[in-house]
Amino acid sequence: AATNRDLLKEVGEGRFRQDLYYRLHVFPIRLPPLRERTGDIPALAEFFVRKLSRKLGKRIQGISAQTMRWLVEYEFPGNVRELEHLIERAVITCTGSTLSLDPAVLPKGANQTPTGEAEWVPQTLADHERAHILSALRHTNGRVRGVRGAAELLDIKPTTLEARMKKLGIRKEFR
Repeated sequence: AATNRDLLKEVGEGRFRQDLYYRLHVFPIRLPPLRERTGDIPALAEFFVRKLSRKLGKRIQGISAQTMRWLVEYEFPGNVRELEHLIERAVITCTGSTLSLDPAVLPKGANQTPTGEAEWVPQTLADHERAHILSALRHTNGRVRGVRGAAELLDIKPTTLEARMKKLGIRKEFR
């Protein structure tokens, strides 16, 4: 069983059965989302290409460098399942021996085109600062202060980071 919810909190608030919680809570494993382990993306993508090309009767030998770069840069809000579905759509539409993403199979709202050219979307400086801080917080698992904290990573004082987080509406429960 897998969930992104805090089941113990849900039990305490009466939204999840306590007996079921203890049946499921034998050995908890925390697996970070795919966007936090981008090093896994090439191996997973190649695995899915082999699996799906075999299933669909295609002879795809690999993934273009351009496509792999886009896959590693994309954040995958749908995690590994979204990666698999994206690869499946690409395999279905692939006509050659090297997998290249066709713009028609790209997720709507993707912030990167497969050619590596960023689509320009007007954003304020505050939007960029907020995204940068959130990225640092994700990288540090929400740790603001101390060794390997987001403040150290961003090379600013923890109090300054906390003030900017407050100004930008970033809560510690950002994940």
